[in-house]
Amino acid sequence: MNTLPKIRIGSGAGYAGDRVEPAIELAEKGNLDYLVFECLAERTIALANQEKLKNPDAGYDALLEKRFYGVLPFINDQQGNRRFKIISNMGAANPVAAAKRIREILADLNIHGIKVAAVTGDDVLYQLQNRALTLDNGLKIDVLAAQVVSANAYLGVEGILAALKQDADIIITGRVADPSLFLAPLIHEFNWSLSDWNKLGKGTVIGHLLECAGQVTGGYFADPGIKDVPHLDRLGFPIAEVDSEGNAIITKVEGSGGFVTEATCKEQLLYEIHQPDAYLTPDVIADFSHVYFKALAPDQVAVYGAAGYPKPEKLKVTVGFTDGFIGEGQISYGGPNARQRADLARKVVLSRLQQTKICYEDIRADLMGVDSLYGDCSQSASDHIWEVRLRVAARCKKKTDAVAVANEVESLYTNGPYGGGGAVKTVREVLAVAALYLPRDEVHVNVVMESAS
Repeated sequence: MNTLPKIRIGSGAGYAGDRVEPAIELAEKGNLDYLVFECLAERTIALANQEKLKNPDAGYDALLEKRFYGVLPFINDQQGNRRFKIISNMGAANPVAAAKRIREILADLNIHGIKVAAVTGDDVLYQLQNRALTLDNGLKIDVLAAQVVSANAYLGVEGILAALKQDADIIITGRVADPSLFLAPLIHEFNWSLSDWNKLGKGTVIGHLLECAGQVTGGYFADPGIKDVPHLDRLGFPIAEVDSEGNAIITKVEGSGGFVTEATCKEQLLYEIHQPDAYLTPDVIADFSHVYFKALAPDQVAVYGAAGYPKPEKLKVTVGFTDGFIGEGQISYGGPNARQRADLARKVVLSRLQQTKICYEDIRADLMGVDSLYGDCSQSASDHIWEVRLRVAARCKKKTDAVAVANEVESLYTNGPYGGGGAVKTVREVLAVAALYLPRDEVHVNVVMESAS
């Protein structure tokens, strides 16, 4: 019997807009030591920076209030003892403002004695100003200049560890690498060395398995009749039970929807992995190439075989910048000859854009359900379909051109084939992202404590 010390870490979110109910279920029934919310993608933090530019008190996750109002009532037991701690990158572009809002929620819920910490330092926009650094798409920072709206380095475990050493109960970060959110409590609880690369590799694979929440319990996995998932409508989120040597069992709350199997773990292991034997994180270069799984019982899968190597010398930085506008219009055609009428409508719009000399850098004109994903490979099968939706979208340097593209689609109501309906149009600014790498000594991590009354 394994008698090593163990902790239980639950994943409360896999992206910014994830469901809240499974996190509440984890808080109430998961018997957790840590509840982790992973809520940032590359564009998510760039968009958050845009919100912060409009309002200095904004820029954190839009669902922060809903999530914390849901889980905080379970953070203490009936005797007032702490049941679990919370770690999250929901701070996005403004972790200090997020921490202050959490303190207000604690006061509103009449919960006392909780220490809240914000981890900062990932915002490196100032460090990049006026420098001829080249992004991975070939563009240069100094040439983009005013187009750049954000630059955030992927921090590792250091800030979270510093907050845990100060007895923080809730830790809110900005851009921290997804697995690092889960690795930090393992290092803290088991006193792992920051140069024990194999243990850090084991902790990183655990974090990678949990970081997308429901994806390892059957979400983004189901395929009816091929890979059926029970009760997908009330999918439970995962828990890792980890011992001090980094051995882990992936499981979930008993009775929740979905399942944990070797297959779900394998699919999540491969998710967004480009080089399995050299998965770069700020904390370690993890080696997943010999990872394997073993089902121990229903909804209990052990993970083995991860390793690690010394961490990279530089930190990845995601840079967000404005890159023109997209004008988009959609309209549906139904009934006999629907596909042919939609195709005629497409030709009309494309011809009109040429006639009116609308300038665009890229354009897509698709019959959704017919050729939008795989081209016109289903011609014969699609001739007799009874409903099809035309979508035209163009990327333009000028907003006026993007508006004109959207308007041309809407004008099909009375200037195109018969029977068009459900037309919509949108114009949005393009927020692009690219990456570069900075030396570690240019990134300075800080912890700001927000102690609740």
